[in-house]
Amino acid sequence: MSWKMKCMDKKYLTKSLDLVEQVFAESENAESGNMVRRLVEEIRSKRFYLPELELIMTDEMDEVIGYAMFSGFHLEGRYEGELLLLSPVAVKTELQRRHISKELIEYGFEKAGKMGYKAVIVEGNPQNYNPRGFETSCNHGIFAGPGLQLPAPECLMVKELAEGSLKTIKGIVDYSDYQYLT
Repeated sequence: MSWKMKCMDKKYLTKSLDLVEQVFAESENAESGNMVRRLVEEIRSKRFYLPELELIMTDEMDEVIGYAMFSGFHLEGRYEGELLLLSPVAVKTELQRRHISKELIEYGFEKAGKMGYKAVIVEGNPQNYNPRGFETSCNHGIFAGPGLQLPAPECLMVKELAEGSLKTIKGIVDYSDYQYLT
């Protein structure tokens, strides 16, 4: 297998949308797949979009098999330029559990750190993200806003990219900038 990690290139824009939609449709339902596809399109259209942190993995046929998007984020209007949101992450269903998402996320951390970002927020299953260094965000003074529908507080997590940065980054997570982020 010769998989290649790449930053987004225009030739993969639609292929990556197709992958994200398919993966979420297969794991949840068609409506969820469509919503996540629209989220990616929405993020791409906003000032928070960072093409150099929209990452893909391709196979030997140059097909997109993995995807991770880091985009700019803020807490109550603060920390923009320091904080990122990781969403969504998707790996072709039949290739899951082969460390594709791990490689994409770890590469994203490295690249984001070099770009000066200090921390990353993610919402998801702690079992998937704790091994990547994410910790429950409320333990660091970052709380889910009233609009977030979390199954448990542990599902909102944060990871420090610069040592000690979470000592100064505090606030409420609010997705009001996004129509499709739930």
